[in-house]
Amino acid sequence: MSDEDILRQLADTLEARKQAGADSSYVASLYAKGLDAILKKIGEEATETVMAAKDGDAERIIYETADLWFHSMVLLAQQGLRPEQVLDELARRFGISGLEEKASRSN
Repeated sequence: MSDEDILRQLADTLEARKQAGADSSYVASLYAKGLDAILKKIGEEATETVMAAKDGDAERIIYETADLWFHSMVLLAQQGLRPEQVLDELARRFGISGLEEKASRSN
C-alpha cells in the first residue's frame, strides 16, 4: 500500500466517523466535542513530539509524530478538507526555496 493510499484510507475512515455516535469511536467523540477539543489534541501531540525530539528517542519521535499527523487529519476532516489538498500544497512548494515561499505569502 502506498503512502497516499494510507492517507486516503485514513481520510475516508475519518470522514465516515462524522456520521457515528460520540460513544462509538474516539474520533466521533472528538467531533462531538468540537473544534476546540481537536485543536487541544493537536497542541498536546505537538508538545509530545517536541519532547520526544528533545530526548532524542527515535521510536518515540515516530510514535508521537504519527499521533500528531493523525490528529491533524481529524482537523482536516472536521473542516471538510482532504490530505490530498495538503499534498498538493507540498508539491506546489517543492523546488521553491523556503525563503522564497515565505516571502511570497501575503501577511
